[in-house]
Amino acid sequence: MSKALNTKPRMTHSERTERSDSLMFEATVQSIVEVGTERTKLKDVGETAGYSRGLAGFRFKSKEGLFCYVIKRIAEYWLNEMKLATQGKSGYQAICAVTDAHYHFCKVSPSEVRAFYILWFESVGLQSLVQEVVVDIHKKRLNDIIRWIENGVRDGELADSIDAEAVAKQYMMTISGIIYQWLINPRQDDEIKSLHENLKATMRLLLPVAGKAEVCSSSQA
Repeated sequence: MSKALNTKPRMTHSERTERSDSLMFEATVQSIVEVGTERTKLKDVGETAGYSRGLAGFRFKSKEGLFCYVIKRIAEYWLNEMKLATQGKSGYQAICAVTDAHYHFCKVSPSEVRAFYILWFESVGLQSLVQEVVVDIHKKRLNDIIRWIENGVRDGELADSIDAEAVAKQYMMTISGIIYQWLINPRQDDEIKSLHENLKATMRLLLPVAGKAEVCSSSQA
């Protein structure tokens, strides 16, 4: 076989950058989960990813910049998962679908979810770039839930007396509580699944139907 047939196409600069970013993302997630944010170091992230000690510092400027990148990357992935889960759905059906998707995300990508929420909870009360990113993500997800509820009212699925913002805030607080419980003991899968199911049942009570509405089935995950 000729040498030309054995030669793989060289990656472009953007492809090499994306690859190095992905490897440093994975290394950062691993470090946060295993040793915590305080002991996660830029030089260690670069070396663990297979690059120089200084690449992470050059690319992200600071550890805070690296953490912001990690949060945004996981949040973007979760946003895409939410869009897929709620496509064509509104009201309770959308909330039910995204709750199942959240449990599935915890189950199939536990390290990413743990790293995301560790950074999320640790940012509380701190004036930092990480906190600004977290606050922005929180507002966007809250608005998503409000929109699903309001669309359910508009579509005639839900009663028009519902306070969409109040219910959305209740949902977000409950999810945060479930995640906190999971961070403490990630091996309690049956209980975490049950808590997600209970959240759906609570939302059904907080979102009374207008006429007949089909209630979604329990998660099959």
